[in-house]
Amino acid sequence: MEEYLIETETDLKVLAPKLIKFAQEEKVWIFKGEMGAGKTTFIRNICEVLEVQENVSSPTFSLINEYSCKNGEKVYHFDFYRINTPKEAVDIGCEEYFYSGSICMIEWPEKILNLLPEQFVMITIVDKDGKRQIQFSHG
Repeated sequence: MEEYLIETETDLKVLAPKLIKFAQEEKVWIFKGEMGAGKTTFIRNICEVLEVQENVSSPTFSLINEYSCKNGEKVYHFDFYRINTPKEAVDIGCEEYFYSGSICMIEWPEKILNLLPEQFVMITIVDKDGKRQIQFSHG
């Protein structure tokens, strides 16, 4: 496990490559944190490091955004906040994405825990007196 205290968005730009290195070969990354904790902001910074070509935004209503990296690889960004049952995630084919070999970044993973692969990277973001405590761990 690795733990960091983040004070500014600039710190996230520095932290993003550390997460990519920490993840090694793991392609499913779950982001846990309260509403407004900064999950999407951190994902935006990670996508910048991965050289994603599109504008990165939360897929709150579409459930999934697909991004293309400069090198041609795909990155998938999920937001399961609005789903009511795991079946809704299955209906969009989430398991195919999770096992595609592409990076899958998942917000609100607690809504689909039984669908996640056995191995993943968990990123936990907690507000600590106006700063963000971010932990990386392998699940």
